[in-house]
Amino acid sequence: MSTDLPVFKDVVDAHERIRKFVHKTPVLTSSGINKLFGSSLYFKCENFQKVGAFKFRGATNAVLSLTEEAARKGVGTHSSGNHAAALSLAARMKGIEAHIVMPHTAPEIKKVAVREYGGIITYCEPTLESRETTMEEVIARTGVTFVPSYDHFNIICGQGTATKELIEEIGELDIVMGPVGGGGLISGTAISTKGMIPPARVIAVEPIGADDAYRSFKTGKFVPSVNPQTMADGLLTSLGKLTFRIIMDKVDDIVTVSEDAIVAAMRMIWERMKIVVEPSGAVPFAAIIENKIDVTGKRVGLILSGGNVDLAKLPFK
Repeated sequence: MSTDLPVFKDVVDAHERIRKFVHKTPVLTSSGINKLFGSSLYFKCENFQKVGAFKFRGATNAVLSLTEEAARKGVGTHSSGNHAAALSLAARMKGIEAHIVMPHTAPEIKKVAVREYGGIITYCEPTLESRETTMEEVIARTGVTFVPSYDHFNIICGQGTATKELIEEIGELDIVMGPVGGGGLISGTAISTKGMIPPARVIAVEPIGADDAYRSFKTGKFVPSVNPQTMADGLLTSLGKLTFRIIMDKVDDIVTVSEDAIVAAMRMIWERMKIVVEPSGAVPFAAIIENKIDVTGKRVGLILSGGNVDLAKLPFK
């Protein structure tokens, strides 16, 4: 794995590698929403991606980039979210093992998804220390290659293919927006945007109750995520070393949104566009609803990052 920052050529290479295995997800618009905000909004629907999230792009690129020797030993990660499912499916498609370290407190639906995709689960306590030490034990026992969920060259390049597809389909955009948690998606988004439409602005959006990336960006110094409070459970992690550097280099701004705005964005997408999007995926649109950026008269691309929602815990009635 390279320690250099990825460039657009790396995203292009990743796309050639994975395009036969991932869905080319649709770009949807809503005339009603466009009229409401006086702009042209283009939603890249990664909620229709395999495993229901953009994560499958990066996981597939990471798996297909392994040497044959490394592939024979399999891959591993610690995750209780979309990355665990994505890596499990990508490994199964390659015909190799995926060892997933998950906290025993993870939702049963996520455990079931990982098992169904062929992941081999090792349970740990619900702390970062337990996840990391358990992962080290699994690596020592199996020899798997560790594939982190976001701070990884090949993961970032894979995630950037969503925006590459968006721009190839829609053409010129004034603004491209995506959510930011660990930063893998927005890093890939920024690399593709600046590589294809240099003048376009890249805006990352984060819940105000989990605003570590916002504070890191504004101060220029890494700020860790400590006790984040948001329904957008895909955006709870701290930035990584690679993603922080890419964001500081290529992202134009980070804005924060309230929980009420996330609910309103989620509801409007469900009602107006008739599609299922999870809270994390609705976060960029929430910034438009809260008028955190001026989109009047502009062509705006938004990455709907995923659609994995616990239907028993919907935030609206």
